Amino acid sequence: MLLYVKNMVCDRCIMIVKQQLENFGLKVNDISLGKIDVEPAPDANKLQDIASAMQVLGFELIDKEKDQLVEQIKNQVIELIHYSDLSTIDQSLTQVIAERLNKDYAYLSRQFSEVEGLTIEKYIIQQKIEKVKELMEYGELNLNEIAYKMGYSSSAHLSTQFKTVTSFTPSKYKLTELNNRKPLDKLI
Repeated sequence: MLLYVKNMVCDRCIMIVKQQLENFGLKVNDISLGKIDVEPAPDANKLQDIASAMQVLGFELIDKEKDQLVEQIKNQVIELIHYSDLSTIDQSLTQVIAERLNKDYAYLSRQFSEVEGLTIEKYIIQQKIEKVKELMEYGELNLNEIAYKMGYSSSAHLSTQFKTVTSFTPSKYKLTELNNRKPLDKLI
């Protein structure tokens, strides 16, 4: 049985969710961000208990097909931006997501916008800016290197987008020493 879980954004989330499901006596056959294959299929009562336990940990079982699709889109965006080298991707992220989910991009875009109230492109930009903030805080890369790593055409393009989202230029952001990074599951 496939279970879909909202707010899984990292390897620790996967570990915690897997542990919870195993505590309920389920065998986890496969697990990735937001999607788990378990057996045996839990009955309705056990499913409710699992949902309650997950909610305490900040996760949510998703049962509506549209919500599952939106969560899959979010997980693809997070995986691409936070766990991939965007400089090696030679097509738009939206094309990659459509291919990975084997769905028409216009359909994905419509579903995402209906549920979240913003476009996939804007969600991608939010995620990219959070990753840029993280990389800037590490201090290991300069802005040109960050722009390249994040798939921007130039540091000027990155700076413009950064200021649009945060109201700060990257250099002003670094000077303010504000740690106003947002958790990945709280974006939107």
